[in-house]
Amino acid sequence: MYKYSVFVYAICKNEIQFAPRWYESVKEADGIVVLDTGSTDGTPEFLETCEKVSVFRETISPWRFDVARNRSLDKVPHSADICVCLDLDEVLQAGWREKVEAAWSSGAGRLKYRYTWNFNEDGSEGTVFWIDKIHARHGYRWVHPVHEVLRWVGTPEPRSVFAQGVQVDHHADNTKPRSQYLPLLELAVKEKPQDDRNAHYLGREYLFYKRWDDCINMLKHHLELPTATWADERCASMRYIARAYTAKGNADQAEQWLLRACAEAPHLREPWLETAQYYYAKHNPLACAFACDRCVAIEERPTTYITQADAWGSLPWDLLSVSLWKLGQKEKALAAVQKAEELSPADERIRKNREYMEKNI
Repeated sequence: MYKYSVFVYAICKNEIQFAPRWYESVKEADGIVVLDTGSTDGTPEFLETCEKVSVFRETISPWRFDVARNRSLDKVPHSADICVCLDLDEVLQAGWREKVEAAWSSGAGRLKYRYTWNFNEDGSEGTVFWIDKIHARHGYRWVHPVHEVLRWVGTPEPRSVFAQGVQVDHHADNTKPRSQYLPLLELAVKEKPQDDRNAHYLGREYLFYKRWDDCINMLKHHLELPTATWADERCASMRYIARAYTAKGNADQAEQWLLRACAEAPHLREPWLETAQYYYAKHNPLACAFACDRCVAIEERPTTYITQADAWGSLPWDLLSVSLWKLGQKEKALAAVQKAEELSPADERIRKNREYMEKNI
């Protein structure tokens, strides 16, 4: 029935709550390889009862995600054509196998597919972007201790193709700590201090830990690296620097970095929205409305991980409506709040704003 040999591979530790759902989503594969790195909750025992699944156990010490993933990949038979790396808290939507093969038939060596990273409280999609963890069996290795990526080690690298219709949903276990991320990111930067990607991720991690000065210094380092040329990621570093300065109470520096972020990537909604939020908090409706206008004028959602869900929801229209109302532009404010309500029909505050504007226009 199928033309290619397709294997799913994964690493896991204490994921019994996800294992049954994950298995159901990957059964279309010819084989499934799981490397368990120390579960004590019965995850490997359950998977060993599942058809097509081969479970291996290994302790990775010191822990590195790239080493673990490469160990898992090494267990995939050399005769396989296509490898699908899928964590146990991720789910492939049904029918993926046929779509993967269809895309692969075009001569691809790696596939990009749609990925829902999280979901909103109402069940709707949150952050969505495209990732590429479906690849040829040979020629790829994982690199970096954390936030690991696939790297082609041969020459020339085969084509990367969008696999239309392939969808992966991520249902993260938010109870798991991310404490291992920081030391691994610091290790990654120590190993490769000139790697712009590692510097960006470490600066962002310092932001999560509220280490404001470390965040600012690392992200400025990121921006100074000669290889840091991707405008979208540079823009994100500038926005994070602005957040750190805001936390430090330095509004002037925060504003400067937000404006730099807008100039760096004017094609993205995210810097415009964050700038609008800044001016909204500063009670500057004119500047807020301008930033919101620039934000909602961007209609094409990026396919990269930089995208943020709130930039594509009701928030830009909500802020725009309030700012326009304060500026006396009531007709435009009403149109904006109606758009906000379309995007968040269950939001009681937005509904009340719309009703108020209708009565007082």
